Amino acid sequence: MAALRRQFPILEQCDLHYLDNGATTQVPRAVLDVIVAHETSHRANVHRGVHRLAEAATEAFEDARATMARFLGAADKGEIVFTGGTTGAINLVAHAFGNRLAPGDEVVVSLLEHHSNLVPWQMLRDRRGVVLRVLPITGEGRLDLDNLGRVVGARTRLIAVTHVSNVTGAVTDVARVVEAARAVDAAVLLDGAQAAAHGPWDIPALGVDFYALSCHKMFGPHGVGVLWARRERLAAMDPFMGGGEMIRTVTLERTTFADPPQRFEAGTPPIAQAVGMAAAARWIEALPREACHAHLARLTGRLIEGLAERARTRLIGPAGLQARMPVVAFATAGIHPHDVCQVLDSHGVALRGGHHCAQPLMDHFDVAGTTRASLAVYNDDGDVDAFLTGLDDALGRFR
Repeated sequence: MAALRRQFPILEQCDLHYLDNGATTQVPRAVLDVIVAHETSHRANVHRGVHRLAEAATEAFEDARATMARFLGAADKGEIVFTGGTTGAINLVAHAFGNRLAPGDEVVVSLLEHHSNLVPWQMLRDRRGVVLRVLPITGEGRLDLDNLGRVVGARTRLIAVTHVSNVTGAVTDVARVVEAARAVDAAVLLDGAQAAAHGPWDIPALGVDFYALSCHKMFGPHGVGVLWARRERLAAMDPFMGGGEMIRTVTLERTTFADPPQRFEAGTPPIAQAVGMAAAARWIEALPREACHAHLARLTGRLIEGLAERARTRLIGPAGLQARMPVVAFATAGIHPHDVCQVLDSHGVALRGGHHCAQPLMDHFDVAGTTRASLAVYNDDGDVDAFLTGLDDALGRFR
């Protein structure tokens, strides 16, 4: 994987062991080159211009939509809505789908959720009078799917859960969730923020209705993401935001709306970012997927084993490698996560410390926060070695 690492300018320029990929991945030169080429050759607004730059920008933007459709296994690029990220995508569904719900209808979430897949549903509850039901988790930080029958009922209209936990790294058994939803004619939304970099995916084959992801966690730029949704779901929903692009006709009295996906893309979209996202997707598609997964599993195993060997650390998440991604969170007795991160930073190791936008989960595990190491394909044994050395230093400093 050394050749992959050399494709990332920031890792070549600084002495850094970057283990904060769950928050943001770095960007390879191939993706940066595409963004620069677009901005220096095709920068213009899209869809309504008739000059050559506008036409080139529109073609690049719509090609990016087609690329993301392929990356997610969608046959119809009209099922791809560009958003500002996973948060924007989930909020879109919470409004456009949620506004069709009646008081007493139920939305199922879980204890594993990132705030972005919890707060919008709480806001919907307060706005529309829906009921939130919460799926519990197991001791190792997986969804407790044996409780689906107790939580999902006749009034359930949507199950909104994570595909991969941003804290425990646990991968959801989507088939069981979809089976429970279909039994009561409910829809399923997956938060795919932590899963996107490990694609490409065949999302329609999962059986879900909505899938949300962010580009900055899949080797691309910030400020852009995707909501994939089945065409019939999009067609049944009213727009989330009003403005340009999402209209068909406007008079002073009323407005008629465009067909999806434009119906949900009000205003100027993130054009260069979408072009960069497509480049990132193509870069991921070209990776040797099995070799990358094996590489990441081996490094994840080293992290987990290293934590197990240190008496004051407590792994938050599955201790095995089955159905888990390379996200490893842990609590350290007597040391605040921020202190751990600062000591590790002095060793050139970049980590994340805190509640990871998952405060209910932290409360469940009775910790104020955790330290999280998250891996990407450019990480290597040297990064893990530096992490373990730095952790020993932190444990020695705070006794």
